[in-house]
Amino acid sequence: MCGPPYLLLPPLVLLLAHLVSALHFHLPVNSVKCLKEEVDRDVLVTGEYELSEEPRTTTNLKITDSDGYVLYSRKNATRGKFSFTTENAVMFDVCFLSRSPMGSGKVPDQLVNLIVKHGVEAKNDKELETLEKLNPLEAKMRKLELMAQSIADRMLYFKKREKEMRQTNASTNNRVLLLSVTSVVCLSALAMWQVSYLRRFFKRRKLIE
Repeated sequence: MCGPPYLLLPPLVLLLAHLVSALHFHLPVNSVKCLKEEVDRDVLVTGEYELSEEPRTTTNLKITDSDGYVLYSRKNATRGKFSFTTENAVMFDVCFLSRSPMGSGKVPDQLVNLIVKHGVEAKNDKELETLEKLNPLEAKMRKLELMAQSIADRMLYFKKREKEMRQTNASTNNRVLLLSVTSVVCLSALAMWQVSYLRRFFKRRKLIE
């Protein structure tokens, strides 16, 4: 017999911990710090950032994917939100670039608060409004359904990546084996040629019969 719905929530929350990245870090002046994250295709990614005030420092925010395409850019970033939907499975970088004419050591570090969400946690306002129209039990069940679907999609993505990595590993092993066999054959042929050449040379010099 299945337990009540709320008993399913803790393990789902643990499994979905990777869907939210909350970071707090110090950004030294005249430096760059980046967050890398990998997501599947057709995934909504949202984020919110806030930097401590420092009038002598200019900090730019740029988000790019693994192909170099700029997903979001903000000059003199202080606080704000961003969102985008991935077209393909990508690795994206969230980079903060700090610049100040004062130089290092004269300007204090900035405190950066960054929250990045994707998948279920990044559902848009329309989905949230739909949930608000349901009664509490229906809303909770809908959230559990969305979480389960997100976990299933993520597991399929990891399974696909594992298969691709196995194929790449097998292909690499085959190429290394082919290279090793070719190297042995070439070295053996070279050694036999050298022995034959030396035998002919010594015979011409009448050093051997």
